[in-house]
Amino acid sequence: MPRRIISFLPDNYYHLYNRGNNRQAIFFEQENYLYFLRGMKKYLLPIVDIIAYCLMPTHYHLMVRVKETSEVSKTSEVLTGVSAGMKKLSISYTKAINKRFDRVGSLFQGAFQAKAIKNSKYLLHLCRYIHMNPVKDGLVASPNDWPYSNYLEWIGKRDGIMFDRNFLEDQFSNMNEYKKFILDDQFSRQLPEDFIFYLNDFEK
Repeated sequence: MPRRIISFLPDNYYHLYNRGNNRQAIFFEQENYLYFLRGMKKYLLPIVDIIAYCLMPTHYHLMVRVKETSEVSKTSEVLTGVSAGMKKLSISYTKAINKRFDRVGSLFQGAFQAKAIKNSKYLLHLCRYIHMNPVKDGLVASPNDWPYSNYLEWIGKRDGIMFDRNFLEDQFSNMNEYKKFILDDQFSRQLPEDFIFYLNDFEK
């Protein structure tokens, strides 16, 4: 992956992601996923609103919005906060996995990657991409069946704090509208060409 050079600004959206070293697994059992989710709550929720997330066996995706609070109101503080939070999450999780499976060395393929989502029309397409990732990779037949994303919160099937209801209500009249958007193939066929290029860049 290319070296990450980015500034995190309040009230801006970002796609955060990483994969296993040599594209190997980073989650091996249910407790691994739960540990990572607890880390997200501890290290990220004070700094960002989590819009969409999905943890996959070999990688993860997060779409976040940096909070506008007094604690992270200055650009330098936001940069330090988001980067530090992700670094703490990665280190904590790697140490836990190495201890659990008696392994040593790197777990992730370098530092986490981040891309600013500057075009608002990308937001929903990225949400769809994130929530449909387990289906795309053939792990499940429906996003409902993958417990390690916040899709179930989006459609009202599960309560959770890592979900921004205000974002959903700003974009859709109700939860069923998002479900329709997710499951309707016509929306994937209507992806902007530059967004497809964006996805292809990640999947290299």
